[in-house]
Amino acid sequence: MPVQPQCPNVLVCSIHPLPHDLATTVTYNSASSVTNQLQSNSPSMALLKILEFPDPRLRTKAKPVAEVNDDIRSLVNNMFETMYAAPGIGLAATQVDVHQQVIVMDLSEDKNEPLVFINPDIVEKNEIDVMQEGCLSVPDIFADVKRAHHITVRALDVNGEPFELEARDLLAVCIQHEMDHLAGKLFVDYLSPLKREMVKKKLLKRKKRKA
Repeated sequence: MPVQPQCPNVLVCSIHPLPHDLATTVTYNSASSVTNQLQSNSPSMALLKILEFPDPRLRTKAKPVAEVNDDIRSLVNNMFETMYAAPGIGLAATQVDVHQQVIVMDLSEDKNEPLVFINPDIVEKNEIDVMQEGCLSVPDIFADVKRAHHITVRALDVNGEPFELEARDLLAVCIQHEMDHLAGKLFVDYLSPLKREMVKKKLLKRKKRKA
């Protein structure tokens, strides 16, 4: 998702360790430790190309990550670099033509609270409401989308450790938006066929002007 100044800056979230039969420890809830872990495993970072609608590769369903290794951590590092440069607040691996279940986010104003979700799964959601959304893969287009504003998600962190997170408002919406990408879905799919076709034509014209 792109940076959206009109969205609330205050996020409500909490991270919980899973029961010991599912996880032994959770190190994910420290933004600095996430950053240090990424940087230590991937000394060089690169900007990745963000696919734009209606590129058919955006419709590819991502596969679960089999092992959280240095290759995945390098991907995460490059995704953060790409997301910050865009600029955006969330990015799914599908958007950079890597079809594995990896999401990065940072909703903080200072860009110092990185969040990583590997193989995410929403286990609870409620409080349906509408919020305006945009997308780095659908540049300069915004639309109202109805989503749950209170969710609980389970995922793996950059160390491959499982964790559970309860999120509200913008964070909850952003997680659902990026998880849609992993399923080959975009926020424009929530629009009417007519509006979606108008967006498609607008972006194709934009692409021709850039060529």
